[in-house]
Formats: sequence, structure tokens, C-alpha cells
Amino acid sequence: MTAYAIAALRNTTVPNEEVFDYMERIQSTLDPFGGRFLVHGAQPEDIEGSWPGGVVVISFPDKAAAHGWYDSDAYQELIPLRTRNLDGEVIFVEGVPEGYDPSSTAARMRAEAGRGRVRRGPGAAPTVMPGAERRAAPRAPLLG
Repeated sequence: MTAYAIAALRNTTVPNEEVFDYMERIQSTLDPFGGRFLVHGAQPEDIEGSWPGGVVVISFPDKAAAHGWYDSDAYQELIPLRTRNLDGEVIFVEGVPEGYDPSSTAARMRAEAGRGRVRRGPGAAPTVMPGAERRAAPRAPLLG
């Protein structure tokens, strides 16, 4: 399933030589893993709430490819060029399959809630109840 690396980057207004070097070299680190930019440094239009900075979205064939790229020697060499100059957050997330229907997800969540596995408060994200699986997402340094 397609996976995405998504970053919210700050301090992106005046790149320096290290950032230019990073930008010039990153694509060659993505190519072996099928990574490609979908969004690169675009300033978002705030619709609900506010976004902290520029947006980067890179697609990969799957999450294993995303991790393979991030952990590669070639990309690890570039990370300091970015982290010394840009602040932000990064996540890896899987997309949904072709033909995805959110009503099916709602039905599954409703059934789980009926079994006491998932509880939702007003405006809150799902809370995992005792007996339900819980995994913390690993934090990754920034990409750009």
C-alpha cells in the first residue's frame, strides 16, 4: 500500500548553502526506493486551525520502502544538512487502498465501540480501552 512521508517544516524562508545542498542531493536518495515528491515546501492555505510552516509530501510504494530510504546511508548523510537549518515534524503514514469507503471504517469502529474496545469523547480522538491493542508511533527526525 502506498505510504507517505509528510513533514511540517519551519524556518524555510531563506535557505542557506546546506539547505541548497540537501535539496540538490535528496532525489538521488529517493530514486532507489521509488520515492517521489508530491508536495515540496508549499505554504498551506489554513482552512481549519493553522499549519506551522511549509509542507513536504513524498510518496513511496509502501512503508518498507519509506523506512528503507530513511535508514539508507545516502539519506542519513543528508539529515544533518536539514536538521541544522529547519525545524519541524515528520510522520510516515500508509494511504488507503483503491476503492476505499470510509463508511466501512465507520461500521467497524462502531462495532468495536459496542464491544467496549474504543471510546470516543466529544471532539476527541479514539481512546484505546483496556484489552485493545495500542502502538505508539515512532518519532522520526525531519525531512524536506
